[in-house]
Amino acid sequence: MENIDVAIIMGSDSDLPIMKDAAKFLSDMGISYEMKILSVHRTPEKALEYAEDLKKRNVKVIIGGAGGAAHLPGVIAALVPVPVIGVPIHTKTLSGVDSLYSIVQMPSGIPVATVAINGAKNAAILATTILGTSDKTIQQKIIDFKASLKDAVLAKDEKLQTIRI
Repeated sequence: MENIDVAIIMGSDSDLPIMKDAAKFLSDMGISYEMKILSVHRTPEKALEYAEDLKKRNVKVIIGGAGGAAHLPGVIAALVPVPVIGVPIHTKTLSGVDSLYSIVQMPSGIPVATVAINGAKNAAILATTILGTSDKTIQQKIIDFKASLKDAVLAKDEKLQTIRI
């Protein structure tokens, strides 16, 4: 496997419709990544093997999406020495609150940065920001991205001012 900057992992292929938002943002920013389905419950040996591989390949940030008993980001965070960003996935039974609590309530010493339920794009933005702390080109891309957000809001407000209700 090749070296990449970001690993995007998810517990199931049903997480892909959400996690693809992270991949798209990273791709738009020119950040190298790969995506993988892992289950720390059903294939714990494979998850351990993959975590060891990520360490050898010097992956810089991991984005982990999981729903329900969302242990994937936390287990991976326990195994690797790089930032892990958890994406709680919406569930039918508890609307993703179960996923959120599973990811955000990590024990002391094993932090997982956690974004909103289904917040894969924000996870990618955070991963890119982390990468930008040691790469000025990436940092400039984040600066430009945030400027585009500002421009979009100003344009929407300008349009609103022309509307009479």
